[in-house]
Amino acid sequence: MSPSSEVAVVLPAALHARPAGAVVRTAAGFHATVEIRYGERSASARSALRLMSLGAAAGTTVTVHAEGDDAPAAAAAVAEVLRTTK
Repeated sequence: MSPSSEVAVVLPAALHARPAGAVVRTAAGFHATVEIRYGERSASARSALRLMSLGAAAGTTVTVHAEGDDAPAAAAAVAEVLRTTK
């Protein structure tokens, strides 16, 4: 079984084009598969369009879930981007 990691993040801004692009660029630097979950929906952290389609607004909580060899580092890096990108 490959390692996995989950981190909850309260978004300071809606998950629009700029933060989605930053997430995609960050996730691309890892081998792990990274998903962002919002309610019952999820999207790959490697697809800006799918991330924006989640409809996650400022102040809502999303979960970053990663699986793979570098999952803890990938989840932490994507979570940090979500916390700081506006």
